[in-house]
Amino acid sequence: MSKSGPLVIGLDLGDEEQNPSTFLECIRLAEQLKFKVAWLGDHFMPWVDMGKRSSFVWALIAASLQTTHRIKVGPYVTCPIGGRYHPAIIAQASATLDNLYPRRFLLAVGTGEAINEEYFLGYWPKWNERLERLTESLRLIRELWNEDGHFDFQGKYFPAKQIFLYTKPKTPIGIYFSATGPRSAFSAGKHGDHLITLSSINPLERCRTTIFPRFDEGVRSAGKDPRKAEKIVSVRYTFDDEKEFLEKSRRRAAIMTRVALDEADPREIERLGLSVADADLLKRTNFCSDWNDLIEILNKFHDIGATQVTLPSGADRVEIEKIAKHVLPSFSGS
Repeated sequence: MSKSGPLVIGLDLGDEEQNPSTFLECIRLAEQLKFKVAWLGDHFMPWVDMGKRSSFVWALIAASLQTTHRIKVGPYVTCPIGGRYHPAIIAQASATLDNLYPRRFLLAVGTGEAINEEYFLGYWPKWNERLERLTESLRLIRELWNEDGHFDFQGKYFPAKQIFLYTKPKTPIGIYFSATGPRSAFSAGKHGDHLITLSSINPLERCRTTIFPRFDEGVRSAGKDPRKAEKIVSVRYTFDDEKEFLEKSRRRAAIMTRVALDEADPREIERLGLSVADADLLKRTNFCSDWNDLIEILNKFHDIGATQVTLPSGADRVEIEKIAKHVLPSFSGS
């Protein structure tokens, strides 16, 4: 698919390492610097123990939207599979935020990670069950948003009798569905509205040949138009040489792979990073000699159909300012 419209540059601030007030300051800064989108992580515990912080994202989102005027903010991503969050609560929270800040709240969902869900579910479901839970949860969320009266919901995981959501969304809320494999990409198109994927798992060529086409198939299978669906890619990059990158990234290496999804202890995920092969870690990152190299990579994702790329700024004012200075001017839609 060729590019359509300008490429949006989003920021991934995460939810680790900083106090909640710092995230709020960074989102205000991002708006001042003309970013259109800022995403916040949604974790109960940080990915790795060295993260040391893990803010409650729904409080941060509300505070961020209240203290800004234009920028869109959402969780990257939330997990309504019945662990921390019942889907009815996500439906209610999303509708409330959309009433307060119309068209500025973004809802992104995924099948989750053990560090967030195992403590609440009491076990860690296999991926097939998590996908079933997620797709059923989206059906319930949509019905709660749209049904005009009390209704019975026939579900395997979330059955409910005579349920009703009294505060409906003020504007249509599109659902961004995080997917990293062909099957989940198809489900993202069929059950979600937009796609989120990761360059660390799906580099450019795999997005072009596999992930984007499977997403489009899923969109069409639901009778929707792929041209109206957004495709977001989280692009991991570095300006370090290979040796420097490996030294800096080793303790966080596991989170770039799938192995971290099934481990509930951030301390163990940090230890698992020591066992990730150097070659595996290197291939999951885009090495750039300067900002022009990064811009070229982003343009290539745009060429194959990406509508937004998110860059991992963290809650780091200096990094946000650098991205604004060196990247935003090249993308008029950002």
